[in-house]
Amino acid sequence: QQSGRRYNLFLKRRLRIDKRHQSKDSIFFRDGVRRIDFVLSYVDDLNKEWEKKLERRREFESNLQKAGLELETEDKKESEDGKIFFVKIHAPWEVLITYAEVLNIKVPIKENDIPSMVENPLDCVLFPLRLPEKVMHPEPDYFTAPFSKDKQELYLINDESTFFSPSMRNRIVNYILTRCPYGTEEGKKKFGIKRLLNNGTYTAAYPLHDCQYWKKANDPNCDSERYTLYMEWARFLRFYKEQPLDLIRKYYGEKIGIYFAWLGFYTEMLFLAAVVGLICFLYGLFTMDENMSSKEICDPAIGGEIIMCPLCDRECEYWRLNTTCESSQYSHLFDNVATLFFAIFMGIWVTLFLEFWKRRQARLKYEWDLVDFEEEQQQLQLRPEYEAKCTQKKRNPITQEMEPYLPLTSQAVRFCISGATVLFWVSLIIASMIAVIVYRLAVYAAFAGLMENTQTLQPISGLLTPQLATSVTASCLNFVIIMILNFFYERIAIWITDMEIPRTHMEYENRLTMKMFLFQFVNYYSSCFYVAFFKGKFVGYPGAYTYMFNRWRNEECDPAGCLIELTTQLTIVMAGKQIWGNIQEAIVPWICNWWGRRKARNNPENLYSRWEQDHDLQTFGALGLFYEYLEMVIQFGFITLFVASFPLAPLLALMNNILEIRVDSWKLTTQYRRPVAAKAHSIGVWQEILNGMAILSVVTNAFIVAFTSDMIPRLVYYYAYSENEDSPMSGYINNSLSVFLISDFPERNEPKENPENFVICRYRDYRYPPDHERKYLHTMQFWHILAAKLAFIIIMEHVVFIVKFFVAWMIPDVPADVKAKIKREKYLTQKILHEYELEKLKERLCQGDKRATEKEFIATEGRMELSRAM
Repeated sequence: QQSGRRYNLFLKRRLRIDKRHQSKDSIFFRDGVRRIDFVLSYVDDLNKEWEKKLERRREFESNLQKAGLELETEDKKESEDGKIFFVKIHAPWEVLITYAEVLNIKVPIKENDIPSMVENPLDCVLFPLRLPEKVMHPEPDYFTAPFSKDKQELYLINDESTFFSPSMRNRIVNYILTRCPYGTEEGKKKFGIKRLLNNGTYTAAYPLHDCQYWKKANDPNCDSERYTLYMEWARFLRFYKEQPLDLIRKYYGEKIGIYFAWLGFYTEMLFLAAVVGLICFLYGLFTMDENMSSKEICDPAIGGEIIMCPLCDRECEYWRLNTTCESSQYSHLFDNVATLFFAIFMGIWVTLFLEFWKRRQARLKYEWDLVDFEEEQQQLQLRPEYEAKCTQKKRNPITQEMEPYLPLTSQAVRFCISGATVLFWVSLIIASMIAVIVYRLAVYAAFAGLMENTQTLQPISGLLTPQLATSVTASCLNFVIIMILNFFYERIAIWITDMEIPRTHMEYENRLTMKMFLFQFVNYYSSCFYVAFFKGKFVGYPGAYTYMFNRWRNEECDPAGCLIELTTQLTIVMAGKQIWGNIQEAIVPWICNWWGRRKARNNPENLYSRWEQDHDLQTFGALGLFYEYLEMVIQFGFITLFVASFPLAPLLALMNNILEIRVDSWKLTTQYRRPVAAKAHSIGVWQEILNGMAILSVVTNAFIVAFTSDMIPRLVYYYAYSENEDSPMSGYINNSLSVFLISDFPERNEPKENPENFVICRYRDYRYPPDHERKYLHTMQFWHILAAKLAFIIIMEHVVFIVKFFVAWMIPDVPADVKAKIKREKYLTQKILHEYELEKLKERLCQGDKRATEKEFIATEGRMELSRAM
């Protein structure tokens, strides 16, 4: 008996291994025929909610089967950890054709016979950047039409099992899952997989990847598209290759495809901006030794003899101007004539980028069958959460059907709470920025005293001035605060958007986008705006300094200008954000997946099924793409809003984006479950945000050149106040520094020590000297410079805006060849449909019912004549 039991146990184990071996890395049911379109998983834990969850699952799965879906359950004994049940879902042909009609899915009716574009003469040069044709265009181009159950013979249905692509299939199943009911609780009808995931009834719901990413599937019926994407797209060594956008679209859907198309196009356009920015930087580098301002500051006979007023009250000492020699030389790298040229160039570049993207987007819409795609039709479907939470109903004036709605009073209350919350968090950012400013003011005096009195810091005192030390530490502190506030606000923004109960998916995404962008805009750019437009502008003068909260003296700019500090701030925040973003996107998911798979590596490979492998991956949520867009749009702001202060910003962005494309593709292909395919014909509301930032960038760069850089004061001196014809800029430093009589210092400001008994000190301003009748008031040169700054802003803005609008007018949004192809395809598609209808009518005429069908025949022929005439 014992030997018999052992034999039976051996047979059971052998049977389990054989069954698992058959389904190893398989994307089919046990019969090897029906494809797995979706997988649900749950843990059958015995807690208080166990019976309720069990009842929900029974009801939900029963309703799925009533909807026509076929289910197959893998017992927890078959799972790798012995705890997780897997429910595999297959959509049969009847379900697919029913919902393909509901979702208005376009399917092929005839192979496209429109000639392709003329060959590019640069193809031979660009050949090393190209991918194989099979990867770039994985399937032929077809004329398509919305699917209809009544016209199945019209479509090119060669094989029912492969007619609908896996991405179409998982989109259809997801549509059913999000609307399938599972019972009534607390008098309310409950439905949707999202709610079941939130309450723990199921632990995951996801479509399957088609194979492992590092090797092809053993099944010959599997295309192994994931493997192809990994080998040709997701590896960093392929960074110089073009992206297989058609394959991305086929595998992940149009929404993800359009994101990578936009990111790739943005990166290509950055190349031009990066080259021009690098040239401007090199100009500053090569002309550094010719800069008269830094020469005078470094000259012991000029800068060494100029005694500057103390940088802080009481504790700081008088100092010589030539101690800032090195920082003044470095500021010339970014504060030179090329800065003005680059600011104007970037204003035009932004317009070219946005206009050419519209053309690229139009071409993709044609190639991906999105021309007639009504995003409203797809996205205006009510969100399941809206239908569940809105108990009141009213008649839709268009459809005359009863629909749920949210009363106006409830909407008003929710919007008030939402607005107050956003306002509170924006105020919190401003408060944190003020705290950083207070930190700058408080430690500035400490740094100034420390660097003047510490012998060990003397060797680097020329490079690391008190202003620069304060700026660097404050920028690092500001970056840490930005990251902390981001972490909390992301969750708050999602919560208040959920609370508003947006009616449609489009409304939900748009509201969340605007909340997040407003917050991120203030969070990331506020410190840069402070350094660019406020720092050093409200200092006062010795003896009459201005104070924040009557305690901390406002900080001054370096004698060479504030632009170098804006550059420092921009570099730290921008580079820090990019490094931190890549760590979050790549390293964190990899660690999580490694930790989750550590047990599975101890099991035989044939016991680790495809659904279990995908279950152990991270979830690419509904907001996954939202965060990717947000990251890139914030970067776009850095390279446009403040680019006049840092010409190397586009180069940094270019290097980051080359890495970003491969990091995003690698994590999507290897570290995340396959997302549910979704349609989109554009980048949505982000287009309007980019347009707004493009307009704002012209204004900010004009103000940076006018008020933050020293260009306008130098030009005014060059043309109006210079007295040396041979060297017009000599004497500029002396001219830009006013004189203060030390005996006029009030006790609050006067330094404790004056060992060399200085009588006067100098400060950065245009004021009359102490022996003038208008003592310490602004000179006429100050007003001339201010008038020149305002005139420059007006002229630069008008010139750039005129050029921008002219360029936008000159470049049509849709290429002429795409317009012609769209019209041609519409005509041919209508012709094919009409011919099909005529054939059907002829058949009906042959069968009888002549009177009705003759009229129909005449009407159809008339419609075809009209179509030909059009």
